[in-house]
Amino acid sequence: MDKEVVLTANGLKKIEDELEQLKTVRRKEVAERIKQAIAFGDISENSEYDEAKNEQAQVEERIAKLETMLKKARVIDEDDISTDVVSIGSIVEVKDIEFDEEVEYMIVGSAEADPYELRISNESPVGKALLGKKVGDVVEVQIPDGTTQYKILEIKRQ
Repeated sequence: MDKEVVLTANGLKKIEDELEQLKTVRRKEVAERIKQAIAFGDISENSEYDEAKNEQAQVEERIAKLETMLKKARVIDEDDISTDVVSIGSIVEVKDIEFDEEVEYMIVGSAEADPYELRISNESPVGKALLGKKVGDVVEVQIPDGTTQYKILEIKRQ
């Protein structure tokens, strides 16, 4: 059985928007590039044609991947996100005990994870450690450099 894709409402919208963009805009752009490359003549030695065909394959592959994600999607209802315990969709403010720094993470499904935006996957070491915990709990997380501890300061919704 294939794994379901857990998404927040925002994550679902991003995927739907990207899929729409690929289907309506990118497909046409790539098809136009292929048409132009064919107009140059002999396609057997035409690098523009090869590049455009490769790009077309990438676009189609991404469309298929997004469509599959949407078929397997389970959207987290904002109202179902608890502020008592950490769950997917929670925004968690934690204190890194070692560095005495506070940071806010949003726990999301792996399809939405973006560490640069502090959106961490429920399957990541930190995400896994935080799930099910409450305000005041201290969690120990295995990281590449050893272990670190986080104290949960606040749990909220978007």
